[in-house]
Amino acid sequence: MSAVSDQLVTFAILVYLVAMISHAVEYALGNVRAVSARVAPARELVGAGVGGGGVDKVDAATTPPTSAPPSTRPSRSAGRARLAGRIAAGLTVLAAALHLGALVTRGLAADRMPWGNMYEFVLTVTWIGTAAWLVVLWKRPALRQLGLFLTLVMVLLLAFAELKLYVPVVPLMPALQSYWFIIHVSTIVFSSGIFLLGVVPAVSFLLRNGYEQGRRSFPYTLARRLPGAADLERVTFALHAFSFPIFTFAVIAGAIWAEAAWGRAWGWDPKETWAFISWVVYAGYLHARATPSVRRNVATWIAVLGFLTVLMNLFGVNFFFTGLHSYAGVE
Repeated sequence: MSAVSDQLVTFAILVYLVAMISHAVEYALGNVRAVSARVAPARELVGAGVGGGGVDKVDAATTPPTSAPPSTRPSRSAGRARLAGRIAAGLTVLAAALHLGALVTRGLAADRMPWGNMYEFVLTVTWIGTAAWLVVLWKRPALRQLGLFLTLVMVLLLAFAELKLYVPVVPLMPALQSYWFIIHVSTIVFSSGIFLLGVVPAVSFLLRNGYEQGRRSFPYTLARRLPGAADLERVTFALHAFSFPIFTFAVIAGAIWAEAAWGRAWGWDPKETWAFISWVVYAGYLHARATPSVRRNVATWIAVLGFLTVLMNLFGVNFFFTGLHSYAGVE
């Protein structure tokens, strides 16, 4: 089962990669369509006689005789872009299925829930993020362009997990053998997965907002094909508002577990400290988002900062600090 899980993870990474490429093709063809749509009206004006005598001569010189009529180019490009987008969405579903299979077989091989070390934690968090994305995509198909960035994040995190975090299947260490393991870790995993998804529209909003304000330099030009800034901001808020109460419960459950296991509910262990920092930052984001005087881009930057604290808690604490939560399983 362990070998099957490893193979399924590899296949999932490859399918996520192909899905990302398909999304990139959709994005590129969408840009071609947008350029064609801008050029076509100008050619139609020339063909209609705007500009006086000699128009037919100029039009014949500027339009290659072998080119398709301008009106057909946008439709062809649009159709190909839609096809690439549908293929990307289908591949993401397939990758999520392979990803889930890797988690299930890993759990069966270990005879426990697959959350016992950092490798398994990353596998689960990324799957939650993908599953949540598919739900969002089903509800809001217009947000499909975000799939390019979501699949990019999945490829990077899963590849890092495979290359740097992988550990063989081992039994659960005694300190984690408690029913609180399922309660606490499942809620942490779930909320972290939603936060992972939430940072994608958050960063996209910051780029799109700058693009709508007239910024045409990199990286704002990446957002030219994204949905409107207002829609991205609303999705960002909805995901964080949904995840924050679950994260809050996870922190409380962790404190109760610590009281039962170590005789104290809170000891400022590095992971406890960074969990508290994450909670404060995300609470600050929701407060800023609810405050009319705070601009949306300022509040969204706080949300991005919150995810950076989550990454610090996941990777930085496990690699650079030692504490009672040192269960990463990596050397």
